[in-house]
Parts: sequence; C-alpha cells; structure tokens
Amino acid sequence: MWKSHPKALPYLFLSEMWERFGYYLMIGIFTLYLKDVEAGFAMTEKEASDLYGTFIALVFLTPFIGGLIADRYFGYKKSIVIGGLMMGTGYMLMGIHDKTMLYLAMTLVILGNGFFKPNISTLLGNFYNDDQYKDKKDEGYNIFYMGINVGAFICNFFGAALQILLGWQYAFMAAGIGMFIGVVVFLMGTKHYGDKTEKKGVQEGDMPFYKIVLFILLPSVIFGVIGWLIKGIQSDTNPDSYIFGSDSTDAFIFACIPVIFFYGSLYFKAKSEDKRPIGALLAIFAVVILFWAVFKLNGSALNTWADRYTDREITGTTQTVFNSLKLAKEVEYKKDSTELYDAGFRLQKENGAVKKVVDYPIYFRNVKEDKKPQEGSKVSIWATNLSQSINPGWVIILTPLVVAFFTFLRSRKKEPSTPTKIAFGLLISALSVLVMVAAVQIGNNGTEKVSVWWLVANYGVITIGELFLSPMGLSVVSKLSPKNITSLMMGGWFLATSIGNKLSGVLASMWDSYEDKSNFFWVNFGLLLFAASLMFVLLKRLNAVMRENGIR
Repeated sequence: MWKSHPKALPYLFLSEMWERFGYYLMIGIFTLYLKDVEAGFAMTEKEASDLYGTFIALVFLTPFIGGLIADRYFGYKKSIVIGGLMMGTGYMLMGIHDKTMLYLAMTLVILGNGFFKPNISTLLGNFYNDDQYKDKKDEGYNIFYMGINVGAFICNFFGAALQILLGWQYAFMAAGIGMFIGVVVFLMGTKHYGDKTEKKGVQEGDMPFYKIVLFILLPSVIFGVIGWLIKGIQSDTNPDSYIFGSDSTDAFIFACIPVIFFYGSLYFKAKSEDKRPIGALLAIFAVVILFWAVFKLNGSALNTWADRYTDREITGTTQTVFNSLKLAKEVEYKKDSTELYDAGFRLQKENGAVKKVVDYPIYFRNVKEDKKPQEGSKVSIWATNLSQSINPGWVIILTPLVVAFFTFLRSRKKEPSTPTKIAFGLLISALSVLVMVAAVQIGNNGTEKVSVWWLVANYGVITIGELFLSPMGLSVVSKLSPKNITSLMMGGWFLATSIGNKLSGVLASMWDSYEDKSNFFWVNFGLLLFAASLMFVLLKRLNAVMRENGIR
C-alpha cells in the first residue's frame, strides 16, 4: 500500500490515526456524559445537543487561524506538535468532573485542533505536489482518511470498557494518552519530511497579520457578543426570543460573518489566474456545509437513537465475550428510584432539578412485552458508544474497495473529476437518511426498539457518500489552492465543516420537538438532496476550472 507513495505517509497516517483515536473517543461519550444524571451533568437532550454542536463547530472553526499562523510564522511541524499537546492536555482535563474544568478542557481542544488539523492535511498534500506523486493524490488522501477511521473505530471499545470499569473520567484520560502517542509518532517521521514542513512566509499581497486581528478576529468577537445579546421575536415556541435556537448558536452564527467575509475577499483581491480556483473552492465549501450538518448527527441524534430506540440486548456467546471485555453492562428489570422521562424520552426537570420516580429502568420503556425479562432478572446490553464505531468500521472495509474502483476507472481513463465525486457523495448520503425513515416506521415511531442493523445499514450507505466526499474535499483544496494560501484555504474547508457542525447541533437540539421522528429524518433528507442538486448544477463550471489548472 505504501510503495508508490511518499515515505512520510505512514507516519502521517499513524499520527492522524492516534489523534482521531483521542478525538472520537471523546466525542463518542461526550453527549452521553453530559446527559448522565448520576455521574455527568444531567443535561436534557436540547442542552447537550446545543453544547455538543457549539463545541464541534468551534473545533473546526479554529483551523482558519491555525492554518494562517502555520503558513506565515510557525511552519507545519511546530504547529502540529503544539496542537497535539494542547488537545491531549484538554482530553486529560475532561477527566476532572467540574463544569469550569470542562469548559477549560474544551477550549484547549478547540485551540489545539486549530493548529493540528489543517496543517497535517496540508503537509500531506505538499508531498503529493511533487511530479512523481501528483497522480496519486486522491489515493493518498483516501489512505490517510482510512487512518483517521482506524483510530475512530478502535477508540470506542477502549472508551466503553474504561467507562464501565472505572468511569467517564478514565475514558477521557485514555483519549489524552492517544493524542500524546500521535505526537510522538509524528516526530518519529521527521527525517522524511524534508523542507515540506517549512512555513511559506508572508507573500506579496497578503493581508498583514495585525489587519487580520483588527478586521477579522476582533470583529468576530464583537459580532459574537452582539449575537449573544440581541433577541429575536418571542413566541410560544420561542419563549426565550432566540434568533437561531439558543444564545450560543446566535453568537456563533454572528461570529462567522466576518470570517466568511474574509474568505469572500480572497476571491476579489486574488490575482486574475487565482480567481477561478478560489471561487470554485468557495462554492464547494458552501455546498458541503449541509453534508456535515447531517453527518455529524452521529454523535448526537444517532447516539440518542442507539441509546433509546435500538435493541442492545445480547445473549449467548456475544454476551460472554462482551461481558468479559467489559463492553456491556447488566440492567436489572426491577422497579427502583430513577429519573423521570416522558413518553418521548424527554428528561423531566423542575427548577433545574431532575424529577425522580419509582419505575423500571428507562431501557425497558420500549422493549416489546414478550421480550421483557422476568421480574428481578438481569439482561446484558452493549455500551451505547460502541455504535460510534460502525461508521469508521465501514470506512475501513470500504476504503480499499472505493480506492480500487477509482483506480480501475483511472486505468481506463474514465475516473470522474474530484467535484463529480463530491456531487455523487452528497446524493448517496441523502439516500442513507431514508434508511432511518424506514427504521422509525418499523419501530412504530419509537414505541418499540429496532435492530441495530438499521444503524449499520444507515452508516454503510452514508460511508460510501463520505468516501466520495470528505477525502476528496481535502484533495481538491490541495489541488486548487494558490500555494501561498494552501493552509488558509484548508482552514476554509474546516470553516465549512465548522458551520455544518453547528447546524448539526441545531438540528439535533430539535429532536425532542418532533413527535414523529420520521419527520426529523425527512428534513435531513431534504437538506442533503438540495445540496446534491446544487452541486450537480455547479459541476460543469467546477470541472472547467479543474481542466484549466491541468488537474482532475
């Protein structure tokens, strides 16, 4: 797999694998931890989804500034190491059960990802800019992307076992250790990096850094404060007068306005030969926002689906194996004091305190009557966060097949362009949502638990869409970006991801407002279908830009 690729690829692959091990371990348990009444912060679905959306949005917003600093001042090696150490420290601090410490830890992760994420992706692209590797760029990014998902797949097994054995805090600490390992692996590959890690420096026509602070970062802070303070129209459905659903969402959207304006200005201020490539990238960034809005529901709404609406009971050999590996826990079918949920699994609070009731554990609420155990007996159920390994598991399985498929087409000179791959990725992703619509129907709108195979099928389809889109997005940024702003444009890709992530949090926070859960998924289907349609409309122009620059 490595022979025809740069010698640096295995080290970048393994470094990113361990970085994603830490990140996805943390993300896999984040909302579950926030909603845990006993050992977490007893948040409602809306509260947890809003914080989750804001967090992952900011995680992918900071690459804008991290890419800029790497391009001009730090270089890629230093930026990646700094970012990795900050993220690892943040994960470790999440192990301290204190809300102030939680926010400090989140801040470190947000800033650290800004330094790490855009720059390791840009560094990879630098190696494929050499003539001998140019034709292998898409394949290289696919391999790199598989590394991401190897880490994302294995991490949830560690997270589940540590949470069951020792508690949430030790699972978060494991995420930190994974990140530190990633930094060590990256440094081990130093001799293979050559001058590819060096900063580009300030180029003629670049906006001075102080102007970026004064005209972009400072206005973003001011706009964010304005978004937090101003109110929309009060109504029965919006008693708190939010504009976009919550104070944090309002602040985030307003804060993005100056950054979006900055990226738009890159087009108008660019040299004539750079205008069309930058314009093409900005168009792609805008369209893929809706993909991330739906895809990132894996850590919120789909995590809730796995927790509340999926039959997680295991028996026989599976039970024995999972129990021995501490990947399952036993739940006793017996009435006891427990938190109160309504018929829609909405946590009930009064004056901020969780209401209690004497009842059976919530897991049994929508178990079919003929499948409920005898009074006082126990059942084994697999840990909810294991569902987060389904998507990366599919990525590991399908990546070689997708790479082989495109290699076959390339050998026949029929390989589609990168924008064409992205367009089909959006369409395939839209189709995946229909699986969840069917799951809701099979489960009579949540009154009966459904098989985990519905989640497996959903993730299987959207993974194909993801492989057509996500690594291709990184690749096209590397291909089309003017060399002096490559990391900055990579930051633009992550800005689009950031906005999509926040929109995902907004969508997830509306979960409880849908009495018929199929309508929730129909909305997601509509968003992805709209994005796919728009991408196909733009395709002719985007492909023309690719041809003008001698790339596909």
